[in-house]
Amino acid sequence: MQTDAIYKRTFDESSGKQNTNGCPECGGRVNTTDHETVCEDCGLVLAESAIDRGPEWRSFEDDAGESDARRTGAPLTPTRHDDGLSTEIGQTVNGRGKGPSGAKRRRLSRLRREHQRTKFGSKRERNQMEGLFEIDRMGSALGLPEPVGEQASVLFKSTQEAGLLPGRSIEAMATASLYAACRCSEVARLLDEFVRVSRVDESSVTNAYKALNRELGLPTPPPSPDAYLPQFASELGLEPVVERRAYAVLEVAEEHDIVNGRNPAGVAAACLLVAVREVGCGLGVTQTMIADVAGVAPRTVRKHRDELLDASGKPVA
Repeated sequence: MQTDAIYKRTFDESSGKQNTNGCPECGGRVNTTDHETVCEDCGLVLAESAIDRGPEWRSFEDDAGESDARRTGAPLTPTRHDDGLSTEIGQTVNGRGKGPSGAKRRRLSRLRREHQRTKFGSKRERNQMEGLFEIDRMGSALGLPEPVGEQASVLFKSTQEAGLLPGRSIEAMATASLYAACRCSEVARLLDEFVRVSRVDESSVTNAYKALNRELGLPTPPPSPDAYLPQFASELGLEPVVERRAYAVLEVAEEHDIVNGRNPAGVAAACLLVAVREVGCGLGVTQTMIADVAGVAPRTVRKHRDELLDASGKPVA
């Protein structure tokens, strides 16, 4: 019988750990950690469960070090249709760098081709592979972090399970999944950036995102203007002092409720425009350049700029 079934567990507020009522040998206090249950007085180990459920990266070869992870293979990843469990038939060469004979090379080529065909058990898996490939391609083109790509892959698989792919292109749903993953992870990226690297037009991506958001009920918070400031400042080549001043201008906008109900990218562009004029750096940056980076019209930038200047009590330039 396990020890947990005999001794009642309580919580020790001093150590932040669980303990039992007492040790069966000496009656001392018993603490339970992540690995074992042990008596602090006599040292009796009541139970131990030091199980490492992570991947084993140790190699037992004589000529391999502790950091050699080839024996375990690649870790599981949701960015593959088979979670990365499939194998590959690579190019075979000997120790001198020479390949097999012509007959064996042709045989390996046929085996490699047939093995590639058997990776997909159905058309559903093939479509899933194409969508995940598009997510990986667009994520690499946009420089998105790896966790965002993994979340987008999970979203794309969820759309396929929910039956959202019939009647829509795979590329549009893959782009919408990547955009939704950025929204859920609060990674500020404009929709125009995804459209530029996608193989479909903006209307297809917008319709796919609306269907994905409606059917799956994604927790997509509204983007904040401060998330766009570093990206816009970097693309415009502005100095850090301008970016810091833009954050201060944004705080004034939030105090006067100028941010609510407005395009966050337009508000961020207006804050940068005001900061450029106040600091005096980057005077070559025009309203049109800032509007193009933010994906809004110059009139929108000027409108939000006037609101910011009115709120701060400064004359409109």
